[in-house]
Amino acid sequence: MSTPRWVLHLPTTLTSFEAAVDLVDHLRELLAHVPVLDFHGATLTEKDRVMVRHPVYCAGPLPERRSCGLRFEHAGPCLGTPELHPAYR
Repeated sequence: MSTPRWVLHLPTTLTSFEAAVDLVDHLRELLAHVPVLDFHGATLTEKDRVMVRHPVYCAGPLPERRSCGLRFEHAGPCLGTPELHPAYR
């Protein structure tokens, strides 16, 4: 049996989905140096509908066990995130 992993749930006072996505982008930029945070798996939920999750970033598989990292449902091919780049916004 593997060791359990934990998910942080951080409520906000934001009322727009796009504003919440922008906040995730800013947190990703500010906290990119923290290796225990997995922003590829970031999801958003409405306060009263927590079982309905909206992915923020694409989880498309790439070589070398990496994930895409562009916005969910992006146009064009998937790209890795070796470093933060404006294309990932």
